[in-house]
Amino acid sequence: MHVGVVVNPIAGMGGRVGLKGTDGKLEAALERGADPWAPDRARRALDRLAELAPDATVSTVAAPMGERLVRAAGFKPERVVDPFDDPMPAVDVGDVPTETTAEHTRVAAERLAAAGVDLVLFVGGDGTATDVASALEGDDTPMLGVPAGVKVYSSVFGVSPEDAAEVAVRFSRTERREVMDIDEDAYREGEVVPTLRGIAHVPVAENLQASKQTASGTVESLAEGVAADIRARDGDGVTYVLGPGSTVGAIKSALGFEPSPIGVDVWRDGAVVARDAAESAIVDELDGEAVIVVSPIGGQGFVFGRGNPQLSPAVIREAEVQIVASRAKLDTVRTLRVDTDDPALDESLAGWVRVRVGKFETRMMRIV
Repeated sequence: MHVGVVVNPIAGMGGRVGLKGTDGKLEAALERGADPWAPDRARRALDRLAELAPDATVSTVAAPMGERLVRAAGFKPERVVDPFDDPMPAVDVGDVPTETTAEHTRVAAERLAAAGVDLVLFVGGDGTATDVASALEGDDTPMLGVPAGVKVYSSVFGVSPEDAAEVAVRFSRTERREVMDIDEDAYREGEVVPTLRGIAHVPVAENLQASKQTASGTVESLAEGVAADIRARDGDGVTYVLGPGSTVGAIKSALGFEPSPIGVDVWRDGAVVARDAAESAIVDELDGEAVIVVSPIGGQGFVFGRGNPQLSPAVIREAEVQIVASRAKLDTVRTLRVDTDDPALDESLAGWVRVRVGKFETRMMRIV
């Protein structure tokens, strides 16, 4: 087995600081104190790959796009491709990454495919997936994503970094799957319109995520019921961390305020105390009893880890979790999933949970 590894070192950095992505926003993310996230996700995948296939042949990309991480996992790269040759701009390879470009990713993927890898294992989000798919267009080399972006709608990613490594080792055939992406500027304004960016050859496996789907069905009764329960506790000092998306957005509207549709809003004692809050602002408000209200992504079933990185392990550990969803949305998923970037927390969240689907009704679902 010959695996090609390419890492987008800045993928996902804008998420926890409330930027909904990093495309064109790296400087702003760094100013808000964002830390690199993708390298840690890559390390988890590579460590698992080393456990399962220590003798695998690995080719990778010059730092900061994979080489140091591959070596740290114990592999000696057969080939290190360099996408930073002129005329493309040089990239600072210090501890804090500077902005690598889509062209760097495309060149890296092209050169890995030319090196004869059996699979391009990339680390990033939908933008990275689009770049890799573009580079491999017309080539039968399969691709597989380690999820490390803010929005991960495409069906070319493993459910977790470890799952991606397991798929890379064990797959025996491929199928054509969708690569989706959205306009991040429109996304920051609350408009979510996934667009098909390409079709890629992807390993066939159970532990791959599905494409995001949009659920139909009314949520008015659900929103009214949850909002009534929240209002009943106004004055008790309970902090409600209200996640992104249209379902929880309907609850925010029922509470009487204009929601930030893809952001996290914080409510306490009858008032919004933080709007479109980054992780740090949410943590600052967690003093006493707290409840996170969140809805899974239709089609995928992710409760945490897709589209809501502000709801970090530091936030989740300090609050009760209430999951809400329309019946129509739950009909699009068989199980719920979490990918918090904290395996111990993921394990603690796993199991059967009660999901509120109406004013009073609930449905049992399993987080796997």
